[in-house]
Amino acid sequence: MTFSAQLRRPLAWLVLGLIGIALAGCGYNNVPTLEEKAKAAWSEVQNQYQRRADLIPNLVETVKGYAAQEKDVLTSVIEARAKATQVKVDASTINDPAKFKEYQDAQNQLTGALGRLLVTVERYPELKSNQNFLALQSQLEGTENRVAVARRDYIQAVQAYNTEIRTFPGVIWAKLFWGAKPMETFTATAGADKAPSVKF
Repeated sequence: MTFSAQLRRPLAWLVLGLIGIALAGCGYNNVPTLEEKAKAAWSEVQNQYQRRADLIPNLVETVKGYAAQEKDVLTSVIEARAKATQVKVDASTINDPAKFKEYQDAQNQLTGALGRLLVTVERYPELKSNQNFLALQSQLEGTENRVAVARRDYIQAVQAYNTEIRTFPGVIWAKLFWGAKPMETFTATAGADKAPSVKF
C-alpha cells in the first residue's frame, strides 16, 4: 500500500465527518423537533380540557341538589360541555385556522358557562360550605390553572416553531424538505379585557 493510498482513507473519513457535523449544526432537524414539541404541548392542552370536562358533571350534580331553581345556568353548563366535547380535534387542528377557532370557541363558551355557574353559587351559602362542592370547586380551579399553563406552554412552542420556519436557515429546510406550515395559537376572547359584572 502506498503512502497516498494510506492517506486517502483517513482523509475520506475526515471529509465525511465534517459533512455530518455541518449538516447536524445547520438546523435541518430544528423544524421537526420544534413541530413535535408544539404537538406535545397541544396534547397537554387537550388533556387539561378533557380533565375539566370530566369534572363538570360531578360539579353540576352537586349544585343541582342545592340550587334546583337555577335550571337555566345548569343547563347552559351541560350544553356548553356537550358542545366542547363534540368538537373533534387531532394534530391537524393546529394547522387549520377554521378547526382551531371552532375548538377555541367551544372551550371559551364552556369557560363562560362555568363562570356563570360559580357566580350563581355565591347565592347559596349552604352550598358553598358543602364538602363535596368545595372539593370539586378546588379541583376545577386547579384544572383552570393547568389549562392556563398548558396554553402558555403551547403558545411558546408554536412561537418557536413558527419563528423557525420563517427565519433563515430554518425557512430553507421548512420549504425544501418538510413542507412546514405555520401553526395556530390561542387568542384572547372578545371582551376578555373587561371584568365581568356580577349582579344578584
